[in-house]
Amino acid sequence: MSDPVFILLVGVLIVVGGIIGMKLHPFLALLLAAFAVAWMTPGSAIEQFALEKGSTPAAALQLSKKTIGERVATEFGNTTGKIGILIAMAAIIGKCMLESGAAERIIRSMLLLTGIKKAPVAFVISSFFIGIPVFFDTVIFLMMPLAKAMSIRIGKNYLLLVLSIMAGAVMANSLVPPAPGPLFLAGAMQIPIGLMMIAGTILGILTAGTGYLFAIWLNKRMTVPVRDSLDARLEDIKMNNLKEDTQLPSLWFSLLPVILPLFFICADTFINLNATGANTSSLFVTKLKQFIHFFGDKNIALLTAALVALLLFISQKKGTKYDLSAFVQSALMSGGSIILITAAGGAFGGMLQQTGISSKIATLTQHYQMALIPLAFIIAAVIRTAQGSATVALITASGILSGMAASGHLEYHHLYIGLAIGCGSKLVPWMNDAGFWIVCKMSNLTEKEALKTFAPLNVIMGLTGLVIILIAAKLFPLI
Repeated sequence: MSDPVFILLVGVLIVVGGIIGMKLHPFLALLLAAFAVAWMTPGSAIEQFALEKGSTPAAALQLSKKTIGERVATEFGNTTGKIGILIAMAAIIGKCMLESGAAERIIRSMLLLTGIKKAPVAFVISSFFIGIPVFFDTVIFLMMPLAKAMSIRIGKNYLLLVLSIMAGAVMANSLVPPAPGPLFLAGAMQIPIGLMMIAGTILGILTAGTGYLFAIWLNKRMTVPVRDSLDARLEDIKMNNLKEDTQLPSLWFSLLPVILPLFFICADTFINLNATGANTSSLFVTKLKQFIHFFGDKNIALLTAALVALLLFISQKKGTKYDLSAFVQSALMSGGSIILITAAGGAFGGMLQQTGISSKIATLTQHYQMALIPLAFIIAAVIRTAQGSATVALITASGILSGMAASGHLEYHHLYIGLAIGCGSKLVPWMNDAGFWIVCKMSNLTEKEALKTFAPLNVIMGLTGLVIILIAAKLFPLI
């Protein structure tokens, strides 16, 4: 009953059976699974988990003594704290960009540059490079309104556009610093960050390209319509399609809600990467850094972008009657639903982590006699599938293998082991992953559609990455 693998299976059964079999709302199914997993987890496992995370013995004991409700609520709140403001602001930005005509302006400009046939390629490239400095969910929030508007504009290929965004954002998030996971991995594995950035970018582009080809193949066999939602009504999108260019906002103003947060987040990341111990900067430079650091916080950056998006919406509605409060409320109603589901998914994943599932996997694989590259891939993949977080999979797998990589007499640079961990962390996204729910709710894919599209997309890109890494380690050992 207390075995982490058994508890995991029970949690999976409740979530999948509840959503697909009993047609429960995802929020309820995830919350029930979180409570069930928390109830089955013994206090000793919780205490050991906390100790491994660096808690003091007293704090670990205190955590193990908390009630089931307290533990679930804590993880629920932790997830909400990470994504709550982001999702709420993203909902406002998306609705403003759609109803002001900004998304339509960007789409028309993109079509002039790429043509209709190459529009999905532009989505892959854009999402990949946007996904390097910012979080995966931020990329989804910023680009999904564009995918909806583009699909309505061309009248087809919504699934292709959605998967193109996923393909780029997913691989950048786990392979290229300064994304948080790869940044930690590079440090833990003692991989030079410059080398990790170059190799991660090359591998990420190749794997994202494979994902794009899969998206083309799947799009021909599966049709997913653009669905109505509170934050993106089809009627409003179609109305914007009929507008003359002179009725749309300027391109620079349309891009501002997207570019502004990216600029501040990237600038803050660059400053942090180049920070030195001694502060010899002038007063102006110091104040500028403080200014960028303030607005470079992802929550403040998205809040600023939301305010700009509202100004954009108001400027386009001059001379017409509109209720700004009702407009924002409709956006927040949509965002609130996403926050609840995502937070419940985070609570479920957090309860799974407290079972000690990561340590169990490490124990099962410590004497597994296999080449280090596929071993690293498998460990990361199993941990990701078990508890839902790609970042946790990266951290755990790098902790397991860092010593082996440093002490072993390898015939190739241990960079390849780090890249294998990054690719393995892509397998397999499902209901215990907060990102899975963000993808579902922002794109309006059903759970079944996401399992048939987003999950296999990640699997194919991850496996492709493993093959490329094995070939590259043989041909270009870098030692």
